[in-house]
Amino acid sequence: MGVAVALVSSALGGTAAAVTRYLVGGADPILLASLRWGIGFVILLPTALLLSVRWPSRRDLPSVLLLGVCFFGLFFILYNIAIGYTTAARASLALATLPLHTMVVGALLGVERLTLRKVIGVGVAVLGVVAALAAGLAESPVGAWRGELIMTGAVFCMAFYNVLSRPLMQRSSALGFLTVGMGAGAAVLLLAGALRGSFAALNAFTAAQWTAGLYLGVAGGALAFILWVMALERATPTRVANTMTVNPIAAATLAALLVGEPIRATLVVGLVAVFAGIWIATSQAKSA
Repeated sequence: MGVAVALVSSALGGTAAAVTRYLVGGADPILLASLRWGIGFVILLPTALLLSVRWPSRRDLPSVLLLGVCFFGLFFILYNIAIGYTTAARASLALATLPLHTMVVGALLGVERLTLRKVIGVGVAVLGVVAALAAGLAESPVGAWRGELIMTGAVFCMAFYNVLSRPLMQRSSALGFLTVGMGAGAAVLLLAGALRGSFAALNAFTAAQWTAGLYLGVAGGALAFILWVMALERATPTRVANTMTVNPIAAATLAALLVGEPIRATLVVGLVAVFAGIWIATSQAKSA
C-alpha cells in the first residue's frame, strides 16, 4: 500500500515538474517555490485543524522546522534552478537517483538495513537513469548538464528528509508533521521572495499562468506530499524513494503538451530499466 500511494505521489510530482518548466520563463525559483508551498500550506493547515491531527511535540519541533526549511525551502529552490537549465524530463530523470541517495543516507544513519535484492534493484534503476541522460546529451539544451548536476546534488536534501522524517511522524502524525514542515519552508520562502522583490512578476501573470500556479500548489504541493508522507508511514524510505523513478514519465508526457518538449527514445529505454529496478527492489524473494 505504501508503494502504491508513493507511485501516485511521484506521478503528481512529475506533472509539477512540467508545470514548473512552463512557468520558469516568467518567474524566478523563489517565486515558484513560494507559490507551490504557500498555496499548499493554505490547503493543509485548515485540513489538519479540521481533522484534529496530533502535532509534533515541543521536543521534536526544532527538528521538524529544520527539516521543513531544508526540504521545502532549499531543495525546491535548487529544484527550480535545475529545471531552468534542462528539460522537465531530464531533470526528473536526475531526480530519479533519489533511491540511491536515500539508500546510502539510510545505511549511514543506521535506519535501514541494506539487502542484496534492494541494492540490485536500486542499482538497475539508477543505471537506467544514467544511461538515458548520457545517450540523450547531444539532443538536450545547451548547458543541460548544469541542471542535472544541480538536481543530483539537491536530491541529498530529499534523501535526508525521507530518512529522518519517519520517526518524527510516528511520534506525532503524518499530516501534523507535514503541515508544520511545509509552513516553515513556506515562511522562509515568502520572506526571501519579499526581500528579493520576486513577487513583482505576479503582476504580469496571465490567466493560464495563474491556473498553472494554482495546480502547482494544490496537486504538486498539498496533495502530492500528503500522499508522500502517508507512504513513508507505510513503507521503508528506500522503497518509497524508488517510486520516484516514475516521475520522468509524467513529466515528459505533460511537458510535451505544455512546452513541446520531445519524448526521446533514450528516455523510454532508460525507463524500462527503471521499472525493472522498482520491481526488484519492492518485491520479496519467495522462500523455498
